[in-house]
Amino acid sequence: MRNLRVNARRIGADLAALAAITDPGQPWTRRAFSPRFDQGRAWLAARFAEAGLSVTTDAGGNLLGTRRGTGACGTILLGSHSDTVPNGGRFDGVAGVIVALEVARMLAERGLALRHDLCIADFLAEEVSVFGVSCIGSRAMAGLRPPEWLALTHQGRTLEQALRDVGGDPKISAQRTDIKAFFELHIEQGPVLETSRKDLGLVTAIAGITRIEVTLTGRPDHAGTAPMTLRADALVAAAQLVTMIEAKARAEAAKGAHFTATVGEFSISPGAANVVPGAARLLIDARAVDRAQMEDFLHWLQAALTTLPPGITAESRVLSDNAPTPMDAGLIARLEAAAKTCGASHIRMASGAGHDAAFIARIAPAAMIFVPCKDGRSHCPEEWAETDDIALGAEVMAEAVLAFDAANQGDNA
Repeated sequence: MRNLRVNARRIGADLAALAAITDPGQPWTRRAFSPRFDQGRAWLAARFAEAGLSVTTDAGGNLLGTRRGTGACGTILLGSHSDTVPNGGRFDGVAGVIVALEVARMLAERGLALRHDLCIADFLAEEVSVFGVSCIGSRAMAGLRPPEWLALTHQGRTLEQALRDVGGDPKISAQRTDIKAFFELHIEQGPVLETSRKDLGLVTAIAGITRIEVTLTGRPDHAGTAPMTLRADALVAAAQLVTMIEAKARAEAAKGAHFTATVGEFSISPGAANVVPGAARLLIDARAVDRAQMEDFLHWLQAALTTLPPGITAESRVLSDNAPTPMDAGLIARLEAAAKTCGASHIRMASGAGHDAAFIARIAPAAMIFVPCKDGRSHCPEEWAETDDIALGAEVMAEAVLAFDAANQGDNA
């Protein structure tokens, strides 16, 4: 193990302690707006305070720990999220919060003062919440949380009330203007780093995500009496379309830029063994870091829907459409220089998953560090990342923070 300034043992202990705060029988589950999430937040707030940070909850429901700088230089923001998907894992988001905390602790222990304020963030509800929406806290910090979201309801409680319950103030909606740089560490959630035997990934862009609903309508018939040559089987058409989507996605990915397309939801009706399926519904999740490539895919899909078997009609609608988000070139260069200083092997890579950094990047320069995870697994109980890998990412982040702070001074940095 390299000679690091950050404390790997402390990082591991913190990760284990927070992982222990989970719904009984559901490792590892702390969904936003749940009692278990509140318990985890209380644990984090205590650790922030122990580290000498000033602990607050902002209007968007983000838990913040702040260390004041020596000059009027703005804020360097570090962090991620502590909420999980059900049975979701011990490291997704959590590792980024603990690393940010460890960077703050290391700087304090070594007497390394920053000109900038240093703010550690646990963003609220990065994962899809019980209200059906995600990245609630980072959207709020960026001034991008849709006002109509406040009326969303789950089990009789509105999101507006839920925000109050975690200490936020839904009446306030204002983006921060003091952030000069944002760094987020995250597990990769894929196999690239592990298979390439690289210590770190430096994220170049976060993929845009487009979700398209397709409904195919044929004709339900008796499965024993309708001749095979006279059927309009919606399931057969849907199977053809899924195969076409898979082939198209492979062809797009082969061009070099990150691209995926997945049929993640699928249903047919009437849904009886002795009835020819009369309708099928597909939900396509498509992701790309090149917006033009996504536009081409959407045009291709419309054309593909016209090639289905006779008797099949097709309708489609775009349910959501988020553009890709590039990370800041200057901060990527800072991380690259820091990785070389720390002796960490690294590659540049795109993120196929969404992150809070995609929203903070709308208001400030942002960058991400990926660390390997075992077998590329995530959003499952088997999710695992080695403490030494996380600690190395923390060391690189600390080095980049120090370099950024030294090079950028004053209100207009």
